[in-house]
Amino acid sequence: MTNTTHQPAARTAERGIRYAIVAVFLAGLRSRKPAAMVNAVFALVGTFVPDVFERLTGVTFHPWQRVYVEVAMLTHAVGMLGPYDDVWWWDHLTHTHSATILSGFVHVLARRRGRDPSQRVIAVIVCGGILWELAEYAIHRGADTLGIDPVLVSYGRVDTALDLVFNLVGAALVILFGDRALENLVSKSESDGQQ
Repeated sequence: MTNTTHQPAARTAERGIRYAIVAVFLAGLRSRKPAAMVNAVFALVGTFVPDVFERLTGVTFHPWQRVYVEVAMLTHAVGMLGPYDDVWWWDHLTHTHSATILSGFVHVLARRRGRDPSQRVIAVIVCGGILWELAEYAIHRGADTLGIDPVLVSYGRVDTALDLVFNLVGAALVILFGDRALENLVSKSESDGQQ
C-alpha cells in the first residue's frame, strides 16, 4: 500500500505518533531509563504492523484503524516514562487497548476462515495474557537478580489480576463491535457468508 491511499490527516497523525515515540526514546536516553528506550524501539517497530498485515493479506486498513494501532504503541512507550507508576488507570488503558488489537487480529482471522470468532478471541486473550504476565514477572525478577533496570515491571498479584480483567474488557469490545469495526479486513465473499 502506498502513502497516496492514506488520507492526509491520517498520514500526519502516523508521522506524529512515530516522532512522539522517537521523543520517548530520547527522553529515556536523557533520563537514563533503558526500559523506556527498549520499549520505544519495540513500539516504533509496532507502528509498522498495519503495513506488514496489508502486504501479507492484501487488505487495506481504514486510516483510523492504522492510527488506533499506532496510538497503542505510543501509550505503552509513554507509560514507561512514568505514567505506569503515577497514573492509576494508565495500565488498565494500555491493557484494554492492546487486547483490542490482538482480539481484532484473531477476530479477522476467524471470520476470514468462516468461523465464529468469540471463543477464539477469549481463548487467545486469556492464554496470551497469562503468558505475558509470566514473561513480565520473569523479566522483572531476572533484572532484579542482575541489578539492572527491568524492561517490564510486575507490580504484584492484584495488578496481574487487573491486567487479565482489562484484557478481557478489550476482548469483549471486539466481540461486541468487531464485525462492524473490522469488516474491511475480512474478504467480502467470506463476510457475506457470515450474515
